[in-house]
Amino acid sequence: MTMVEIFINATGVGIGATLFMDLVAVIKKQVFNVPSLDYRLVGRWLGHMLQGQYRHASIAGAAPVPCERLLGWALHYLTGIIFAGLLVAFAGSAWLEHPTLLPALITGILSVAAPWLIMQPAWGMGLAAANTARPWVARQRSLVTHLTFGLGLYITCLAFVNYL
Repeated sequence: MTMVEIFINATGVGIGATLFMDLVAVIKKQVFNVPSLDYRLVGRWLGHMLQGQYRHASIAGAAPVPCERLLGWALHYLTGIIFAGLLVAFAGSAWLEHPTLLPALITGILSVAAPWLIMQPAWGMGLAAANTARPWVARQRSLVTHLTFGLGLYITCLAFVNYL
């Protein structure tokens, strides 16, 4: 596989895994009334970062930025592509041709570091949501969401191998 093919495939797997994670979030919302992340806030955070402000007492209370919903969704999918690329970098490009579940799930578990160590502290929620009303609920939801992303990496890659 050439570097271009690896990049294209990792991009497709990242988009597919993120889409899978989002579909599961919709199902959790509809069936179990579990709220999902408002990607408008991700865009707001990115918009403020582009202006030099990286931390907030409360991202919900921060001033809205232009196109924050679009920015948030774009960053969300770009992050999925980056984690898929990291999976391929560490597992090897052969994983794209012969995907296995364990590296994908490990990637999903490791990806929870992004919200716990970067996003939640920057949003005023504290390290791993420590400053929220129910930190263990927030942590559990993040972990389940990111495990779902890991499963999505595996399922999407299987679809690429078997159907594309």
